[in-house]
Amino acid sequence: MLLTITLERSPATDLGYLLHKHPGRSEPQTFPLGFGLAHVIWSEVGEERATAALLVEVDPVGLVRRKAGSSDGFALGQYVNDRPYVASSFMSVAIGEVYGSALAGKSRERPDLVECPLPLSARIAVVPARDGDDALRCLFEPLGYSVSIERPELDPRFPLWGESPHVTLGLRGDVRLRDLLTHLTVLIPVLDDAKHYFVGDDEIDKLLRRGEGWLAAHPEREMITRRYLRHRRSLVDAAVSRLRELDDLPTEIEAEAPEQRFQRLHELRLVAAVDALRASGARRVLDLGCGEGRLVRMLRDDPHFAEIVGVDVSQVALERAARVQQRERAGANVPDRVTLLHGALTYRDARLAGFDAAAVIEVIEHLDPWRVGAFTRVLFGETRPRTVVVTTPNAEYNVRFPDLVLGGMRHADHRFEWTRVEFAAWGEAACRDWGYRVRFEPVGPEDPDVGAPSQMAVFSRHTEEEAGPCAS
Repeated sequence: MLLTITLERSPATDLGYLLHKHPGRSEPQTFPLGFGLAHVIWSEVGEERATAALLVEVDPVGLVRRKAGSSDGFALGQYVNDRPYVASSFMSVAIGEVYGSALAGKSRERPDLVECPLPLSARIAVVPARDGDDALRCLFEPLGYSVSIERPELDPRFPLWGESPHVTLGLRGDVRLRDLLTHLTVLIPVLDDAKHYFVGDDEIDKLLRRGEGWLAAHPEREMITRRYLRHRRSLVDAAVSRLRELDDLPTEIEAEAPEQRFQRLHELRLVAAVDALRASGARRVLDLGCGEGRLVRMLRDDPHFAEIVGVDVSQVALERAARVQQRERAGANVPDRVTLLHGALTYRDARLAGFDAAAVIEVIEHLDPWRVGAFTRVLFGETRPRTVVVTTPNAEYNVRFPDLVLGGMRHADHRFEWTRVEFAAWGEAACRDWGYRVRFEPVGPEDPDVGAPSQMAVFSRHTEEEAGPCAS
């Protein structure tokens, strides 16, 4: 099986810095895999265009010997099969092994390139197309790629063969290389609708990690999830549930903001919260209601923050956050600045006192209304960080979601959703009661009639010398 990646812009040899493979090598680089060999070959190197080819050789005899007695649906009990030729989970594993640094978004020599969208194209020979050409387009076009499909002609002497069930797939787009590789590692096994290894709970974490920022918004996300997890019902249900928790925006963010079209509202909230926390000068930060730790990881990766503590009432969510944290720290020679605590946000907790700042991102709307008073007292009266950042949905914006029932809420677990006036009233009352001032900011593109899809309040505590009313 063969994957080629081409960069078409000067200097095209920048592709070598991103792939961590030198384009000046005349000989192939060979990498041993658990199921065969992978070779990287530079098939063309020029000022305006460079192409790196990843050739994966699967050893079917070795697979049969290792898989003796297996019933995993690949027909690996036969020495002759399509595994060496059709792109599958073998190719995904090879991408991770050979292009691991590029997949992780690392480039020691040219770190500036990692976040740059580049005119890239990929060609995969061959992929299964049993569901038709439209199915291929439905998977890749929502991610911004133009798709080309080449179907081989079969021998006309055998008309009963019909069309080939395999095609050569071409993708082209202005994307980051790390995104292209991530999309391929997830969607190639989806096209094959099989995997060569056991799929367990850890595969959910891998899917959500690689799907971060795009899978929740993908129109075929449930089909992708089913196939990626080999139709294991319990795993699929758990993954879909977690995707829905991350995605309380049912449609794309406003079409008039094309640069944000595929960036989910939750990502915008997290970025806004990190910016507010950094601007406050906070070094020790609480993430209250941290869930599976997305904000915790963003704060951890920012050297400005010296200590991060995540708190959540869900032990399951904390365990998932801990697994991700442990996996991402594996082999990293950096101090661990993250602590995860089990706790309720409506009860005083001495462990949470004395911090510079607290973030409460899309949490308050999950509380029963009668608990909001206790939460407010504990947050501002007992925990008392210098800075508090709170985000919550703007209920007025819900009318802009055509699929949302009139008067309905964005998530099944939301107990309420505030308008801008209601959010301001809560924030200003907290200021009066506990000695803070507050400013309110929109999150996401603003509609002239109903405001932004989300709203943020940034509270700062008065010093002992200051006095005066809350400012909004």
